[in-house]
Parts: sequence; structure tokens; C-alpha cells
Amino acid sequence: MTIGGNTNRILMLVLATGLMGCDLFMPPIDAPTPPTVEVPEPPAGPVVTQPSQASKDLTTYYTRLQNDLLTQGLLRGDGGGPDTPFTDTQLARNFVRIALFNEYRDDSDFQRPQATVSKLRRWTGPIRMSVEFGNTVPLAQRDVDLASVSAYAARLSRTTGVPISITDQNPNFRVLFLGEDDRRLYGPRLRQLIPRISDATVRTFVNLPRDQLCVVIGTFAPGQSNYTKAVAMIRAEHPNLMRSACIHEELAQGMGLANDSPGARPSIFNDDEEFALLTTHDELLLRMLYDPRLQTGMDPAVAAPIARQIAREYLAPGQS
Repeated sequence: MTIGGNTNRILMLVLATGLMGCDLFMPPIDAPTPPTVEVPEPPAGPVVTQPSQASKDLTTYYTRLQNDLLTQGLLRGDGGGPDTPFTDTQLARNFVRIALFNEYRDDSDFQRPQATVSKLRRWTGPIRMSVEFGNTVPLAQRDVDLASVSAYAARLSRTTGVPISITDQNPNFRVLFLGEDDRRLYGPRLRQLIPRISDATVRTFVNLPRDQLCVVIGTFAPGQSNYTKAVAMIRAEHPNLMRSACIHEELAQGMGLANDSPGARPSIFNDDEEFALLTTHDELLLRMLYDPRLQTGMDPAVAAPIARQIAREYLAPGQS
């Protein structure tokens, strides 16, 4: 989600040209084994600490922002309706722009979006999704967010056919809910999760400006187009609807819909904030992305005519 024309998401695509895209970094490697140290026993229950005044100020800011957007009739959750018709031609065109372009250049500082051509990228194996919380996130909010991610992950799995489980066992897609104080201390942990991540990316993550609402980082093996890891970060200061909007957009972009398009409607892959939650149009994009007739690593010139045929079939009378 983008407010005021800036992006809210960062997709780091490893060693690949052309996010939800910043194909900039070296492929993940195993970090050196640290020396053995004595680690104290963790506390019996979850740790909850009081947020700083800076975090409280952000909570006030985002609450007002959500109210302002709702007053304007934005942040819709109806999935689109009679006022947002689209054709198979529009669906195919939006697919090409969203799935086969990246939002940033490889050398981007992630502040100025510039779409670049990409290959078709997606997961080729099961997703093991973990949900993690910073210490400043209230326990009741953690329960709400865990339930939201679990329900949405099941929806993504049904839509794409990719097995997605919520587990802490060897996760490859981490969903982080961090307050301002948690995120500013998260740099060392981010380096553990994504070895060889660039210093610029860590700085951007740690010093995220307030108009960047949430981010997702994805990595690839060298020379490949399939995801190996992803990390999504959602600000804990957001009110409920904005947190849900971030869940919907970042996790869907983490599936491979890496770009935004101003012509996509009804869609969350559009910077106009009209829709907060995944739409019927967006579900079709996800189905197309994982349709077996398309293959991971396809160039746009090869994938586009196949996408047009799939779109015609999806929107043919009597089809769902």
C-alpha cells in the first residue's frame, strides 16, 4: 500500500535482473557458525514491553490516516462489484504488468519506483509460513493477526494450489509484526534470516519512513526464478483494517505478483488505495500466476500470449 506516491513494499530479488522488486543481492549462503555461548532460558510466556512515544505517535497518525481514507470511500473490502467491471483483455494486460515487471531497478534505493522487465517468478515448492511478533505488540493483537494470517494463507493456498502451512519448523516465509521500537533493533536478525543481504536494504528496513506501511523481501537461488525465502514486515502501529490490508498485499506480492499498475482495477496492486483487501480480479491474477501452462522463468514475450488465452478461459461465460 502506498500513501502520497511512495512505495510501501520492497522486494529484494536475489541475483536477478529486473517488488513486491529489487534484484540486487547476492544469493543466500549459510552464515558462519558462531561460537558457543551460554544462552539464558527464555521467559515462561510471551514478552510484552511498553512502546515508546514515537511508536504511540505513529499509532495516532495511522489511525487518522485510515479514518481519512475511509471517509473518502477508499480501503474497500468488497472485492469489486458492478462499478468495477473488467474484461479478459484487461486481466491479461494487468497480469503482464504486475507479474512480469518489477517495481524497482536493481540499483534502487527503494524510494523511487521504476518498473523493469522481469521473468515469471513464483514458488515451486511448499511454503512454510511463520508468524512472529515484536515485544511491543499487545497479546490480544497478536491473536487477531495470527488468525488473519492463517485464514489468508489458506485462501492463497486454495487460489494458487501451493501448499501453505503455518509452522515454526524451518519456515521459508516469515511474517513479522513489528512496532517502531522492534523494527529499529531488527537489523542483526534480518541479516540472520537473509544472509548476504545488502547494507542498503537493512538500513531501509530499520529506518523505514512512515509513509511506507509494510514491506516484503524475497530471495532466489542464483540463476533461478523460484522463491527460496521471503520476509514480510507489517507495522504493529496500524489499526486493524490497515494491518489486514498489509497482510493481503504483502503476502500476495510475496507469492510473485511483484509490481503495481495504475490501470489495475479492482485491485490492491494499485497505488490509489481504493481497495484494502484482495479482490476477485486479484484472485484471478494469482490463479494465472500458478497456472501450469505458465512456467517459472518465462520471459514476458513468451508468457503474454499464454496469459491472454488463460484470461479468456477464466472469464468465458459459465466459467468461474
